Amino acid sequence: MTVIRPLLVTTLSLALLPTLAGQMRAAQQDEIQVYADEINKPGELTLQMHVNGTPSGVKTPGFQGESLTNRGLRLSPEFAYGLTKDIEFGLYFPEAAVDKDGNWIFSGTKLRLKYLPLQPDEEKGGFYAGGNLELSDIDRHLEQARYIAEMRFISGYRGKDWMLAFDPVFDWKLSDGVASATPDFNYGIKTTRQIVKGLDLGLEYYSDLGQIDHVKPWNQQDNRIYGIVDIDMKPFNINFGVGYGLTSAADRWTIKTIFDVPFTYK
Repeated sequence: MTVIRPLLVTTLSLALLPTLAGQMRAAQQDEIQVYADEINKPGELTLQMHVNGTPSGVKTPGFQGESLTNRGLRLSPEFAYGLTKDIEFGLYFPEAAVDKDGNWIFSGTKLRLKYLPLQPDEEKGGFYAGGNLELSDIDRHLEQARYIAEMRFISGYRGKDWMLAFDPVFDWKLSDGVASATPDFNYGIKTTRQIVKGLDLGLEYYSDLGQIDHVKPWNQQDNRIYGIVDIDMKPFNINFGVGYGLTSAADRWTIKTIFDVPFTYK
């Protein structure tokens, strides 16, 4: 407890820092995840299934033609392959969303490349850092720009029975009349504490702030907090979380699950 108490205070303090920018968003995210030190070993192929539901979500579109997923579902299969000990290739396909009326939208494809040159010791833990570059082709009903580039910075520390991760993320819209050299900014924070071996409890916080050169009031920013459970049943892993929107621009309730299924395991 001497470690986890200041860790939680630090996490919540970071989450409530004055924001840099703001932009209202309504669509359910396809990937609700903070990247930590996980990376596939060379030759290791896995499927990570993201399933995100919105029992109570935003009902006002953030842009013309947006298809909301209030009382809907978002499905994102992610295939990942370890190229080297610190480089991993990822493919999201086929992504899909289901609205409250049961209509399906096949949302598109994403490619990503993760680089994690600083990794903690498997036994002792330690600091980790890296980055993740992502290019996406997403249906216009779910994103204002069809083509988007994302640069995510990965950082954190893993201790013997606790973990802290912080991911600053920059998104560039590349198409559809909204292309800009000025990126949108969002970030995610995650902290967990091991309860028993293979079972961690924790918090995740997400803040979607919009373009970095435009500040909006707190209540127009998408800010959410999640209570989460991480279950490690090697080689299978599950992340489950229930999220609560802290502002009117955020979905009020979100349920998310991430299943890790290995095709090869080393």
